[in-house]
Amino acid sequence: MANVLELVSKELQQLEETKTFKYEVPLESAQDGVVRVNGKKVIMLASNNYLGLSNDPVVRKAAIRGIKEYGYGVASVRFICGTQDIHFDLEKKISNFLRTEDTILFSSCWAANEAFFASLTNEKLGFDSYRDVVYSDRLNHASIIDGQRLCKAETTDKKIYKHSDVSDLVRQLEDDKNKDYRFRVIATDGVFSMEGDLAPLDQLVEVAKKYDAMLVVDDSHAVGVCGKRGRGTPEAKGVHGQVDVLTGTLGKAIGGAAGGYISGKKELISYMRQKGRPYIFSNSLPPSIVYGASAAFDLIKKDKAIVKRLHKNTAYFRKAIVELGFKVLEGDHPIVPIMLGEAAVAQEMSAALLKEGVYIKGLWYPVVPKGEARLRAQVSAALSKNDMKKALGAFKKVGKKMGVI
Repeated sequence: MANVLELVSKELQQLEETKTFKYEVPLESAQDGVVRVNGKKVIMLASNNYLGLSNDPVVRKAAIRGIKEYGYGVASVRFICGTQDIHFDLEKKISNFLRTEDTILFSSCWAANEAFFASLTNEKLGFDSYRDVVYSDRLNHASIIDGQRLCKAETTDKKIYKHSDVSDLVRQLEDDKNKDYRFRVIATDGVFSMEGDLAPLDQLVEVAKKYDAMLVVDDSHAVGVCGKRGRGTPEAKGVHGQVDVLTGTLGKAIGGAAGGYISGKKELISYMRQKGRPYIFSNSLPPSIVYGASAAFDLIKKDKAIVKRLHKNTAYFRKAIVELGFKVLEGDHPIVPIMLGEAAVAQEMSAALLKEGVYIKGLWYPVVPKGEARLRAQVSAALSKNDMKKALGAFKKVGKKMGVI
């Protein structure tokens, strides 16, 4: 034990020296457009609470009702006694929202991604000898990467294609077209969380069909966010209902609590219920989260103004921050990467903005490539026009003081 502590202490010291060591800044309030930090109200620009539903009165009341009617927790995994009728109801609601045949709930999208890749590739499924291949976008989320790490090396080839580069993917598929693979899987984020850009799903759908591959999309940063009705990247790219497998989270736009899912064909989802280890061996989602997420989906479907407000806020903030003189990565997603270059600049600016009443986080190597340090602004429907004006005023003041603009 002493040796472990010694090595860990040395590693922590190196992380602190290289500025990759991250300390949490605790909130003293509910997650919302404006939060309290160190006794002071600050404008939140670092949250995945895209639709502002984390603190929505309807969602909060629904979560309370879930506890009153179904209790605090289930104290079991799904297949023993942890399935309540509300779990099936939420799964049906998600399937309807995404236009898929069936859905299976997990504790998180991380668990869902791990379950999907390991369950699909590590089972023989009637084959004594087989080999699968997974083609993965270079900037895919860590949960997809870790899911693929669970695929056995002796039976699965793992290949990386250039970020959103369909031609590079096609080149690799062409090179492999005569190989006797059992499964060909193309895996991508719908929205890439560090860049805020959308995967070219319209093209990927066609490529997957042409090469008889399964297209798997983690749409965590897009559900409730992208598309006219918030149905995600498939809707935004005109292929709603055409993606083979969608994974996603309930912990961002959909109320911001916890939970994830895999959504797709009935046979595949039924198979995951039998083979998905994070599903089989983890407690079911508690009633409060099931009720809250269900209410969030109902709100999105009934009140079209919520998604419209997010899109309007995003367009306003993107235009205004550029007019101030900041360099941002182009796009129309609420993730707005404000490029600063050096880690020290991002660190200093994040701290200075917090003092000016804006909560925003810096990202630097190894989270993003060296020389591409940035602040990642995340716009929310919970922000008022006045909130954004105040935040932009702080950006102008700090940016000029630091010589960034």
